[in-house]
Amino acid sequence: MSVSEDRTVQPATVPASVSSIADPAPLGLAAFALTTFLLSSKNAGWMTHATGSAWLGFAFAYGGVAQLLAGMWEFRRGNTFGSTAFGTFGAFWIGLALWVELVANPAVAAIRPATAAATVASLNHDLGWITLAFAIVTLYLLVLATQTNVVIFLAFLGLFVTLVILAIGNFNAGSALAPTGTIKVGGYLGLVTALIAFYGSAAGVAAGMGGRLIFPVGKPLIS
Repeated sequence: MSVSEDRTVQPATVPASVSSIADPAPLGLAAFALTTFLLSSKNAGWMTHATGSAWLGFAFAYGGVAQLLAGMWEFRRGNTFGSTAFGTFGAFWIGLALWVELVANPAVAAIRPATAAATVASLNHDLGWITLAFAIVTLYLLVLATQTNVVIFLAFLGLFVTLVILAIGNFNAGSALAPTGTIKVGGYLGLVTALIAFYGSAAGVAAGMGGRLIFPVGKPLIS
């Protein structure tokens, strides 16, 4: 039996693989919100019967690693704003936790009466510079957030004001270990910011589920 030479063999059609990644923003917002809530509760003076360090482990695991991962997944989805925001504040929480473990805690443990005031003042000034630096990053993200939605814009607005108030409070705290009045104000502003971010996370989860329960987030201020 012969095969005709003009017969062509068509290759089998292989469907193109489709890679689908769920929206990582709800995870990033939840990680940011929960860690911010814990630290802001301390700054507001709510943790009078606790160690005040409840936020520290979650700054590594949730606000840090989980938010950083959300930022990397935003890169995969092509969302430059989301990847920059989540990547920046994931690194912020990891860096802040490392500063506490490697700088603040050893310094406090080594405090001597003769140098106590100077040591505490130096630590407060460290925090002032840290919060001021991240306030600068937050400022341009706030401007760009006008192109996202109202909830994200409000979250960045709350965060920016919180960081500025905390910077002022820490620069003026001097040798005080307990939260001063200005830092307490920053704590309350941080709590409001955390609640807005929690709402944004819930809205993102609801949108991803595609069900009837929808949380409005508002239109972009600048489109």
